[in-house]
Amino acid sequence: MERNMKNAIIMLSAALILLVAPLVSAENSTEIEGYVIHHNAITTDILTPEIARHYGIIRSRNRAMLNVSVMRKKQDALDEAVPAEVKAYTTNLYGQQRKLVLNMVEEGSAIYYIGDFLVRNGDRLNFHIDVKPEGERNYSPATFTQEFYTE
Repeated sequence: MERNMKNAIIMLSAALILLVAPLVSAENSTEIEGYVIHHNAITTDILTPEIARHYGIIRSRNRAMLNVSVMRKKQDALDEAVPAEVKAYTTNLYGQQRKLVLNMVEEGSAIYYIGDFLVRNGDRLNFHIDVKPEGERNYSPATFTQEFYTE
């Protein structure tokens, strides 16, 4: 029973982080035909120790986490999370590229892709995300830019 309670607390905390993250740093979304790609990046120091441990993420002001989810648009119902192939990389102001490794997380009906990476104070990163929802033939792009303040 104690393990089930601990898992419930972890899942609730994860859901809260996903809800609060857009408020901490600008949440972005990109609409493509039939889908919405939600994407945001936060520094990992705002994660609770339990959440960071659960996902194997190091908490630090100098680390950030990209979070991506793909939702199928539905006319008469809430949008539905769908699995997808998700690729992502960043470029900095010098044009240097860094590929991000994303891991798929499934919790109930939620599906999202997370990956963490190093950042420095003042880093302004351009995020390039390519998404191919399950059953689709082509990748669709999503982009956003974010500056990180670590001090």
